[in-house]
Amino acid sequence: MNLITPAEHPFAQFVRILGKGKRGARNMTREEAREAMGMLLDGEVEDTQLGAFLMLLRHKEENAEELAGFTDAFRQRNLAPKIAVDLDWPSYAGKKRHLPWYLLAAKALADSGLRILMHGGGAHTAGRLYSEQLLELLDIPLCQDWDQVAMALDERQLAFIPLGAWAPQLQRMIDLRNTLGLRSPIHSLARILNPLGARCGLQSIFHPGYQAEHRQASQLLGDHAIVIKGEGGEIEVNPDAICHLYGTTAGQAWDEEWPALSALRHLKPESLDAHHLVEVWRGEAEDAYGQLAVSATMALALRGLGMDRDQAFAEAQRIWANRKISN
Repeated sequence: MNLITPAEHPFAQFVRILGKGKRGARNMTREEAREAMGMLLDGEVEDTQLGAFLMLLRHKEENAEELAGFTDAFRQRNLAPKIAVDLDWPSYAGKKRHLPWYLLAAKALADSGLRILMHGGGAHTAGRLYSEQLLELLDIPLCQDWDQVAMALDERQLAFIPLGAWAPQLQRMIDLRNTLGLRSPIHSLARILNPLGARCGLQSIFHPGYQAEHRQASQLLGDHAIVIKGEGGEIEVNPDAICHLYGTTAGQAWDEEWPALSALRHLKPESLDAHHLVEVWRGEAEDAYGQLAVSATMALALRGLGMDRDQAFAEAQRIWANRKISN
């Protein structure tokens, strides 16, 4: 008879920290989060542990220390080369109420010479319109590795790379969304990673309360970032609402509130026709909501690069007027 007690799996401690009942469960420290994510990224965790960990973290809600620790683990393993980038632009939510006007903002900013890296996690939720689905239509380079990114940034100043091309372990976790029935915290984590160390990271966090946590995580990491509650969860300023900017620069947190650009709310379109984006880009159609959203989103990015609000809006208007409508 074998009476030897089986050894506990090394990752079990992290599941226990999060799941040990109402009184026993607690937040992880930054160091614990770093170790836990390191094991996840290195494939040292059983699938059952992965699912349990992600859902317990989702239920508890991740905090700034944990986000910083997770990012530490990724950056220790990040294989991306040194490529100069001005803006890190995560795109993971998809849009369902309005068209993704942020894509026109990014295109216009890139036309002006700013180097922008966009990345996303695929069309994981039905009924939403994702950046990846519109890249060809809008002539935005889709890259599958960092060499292609470097070339696209040199030639076009804009590149989109899927998460699975540079962090397949994280993409697998995102893909569990339809298995687990809920989004995991990886959707939030991907927004903060800034794999190429861009001058400014833009982050959109939809759920109230999370914006301050993300700002604090970026502050702990020493990053320059602006976090907003973007329209639909994407980095897009809603011109019909007040926009609160949660910023951090050189370790110092700052806040700024931008008033709504429209006195009345625009009507939501009955359907989303992506070709309308092309028509507005080429000047063949107008869209009152869309053009305000583009202008404000461009101003947000320019604010992140050091301009004040008035300068940023004036420069955004100049850049839009001088965009290359042939592409």
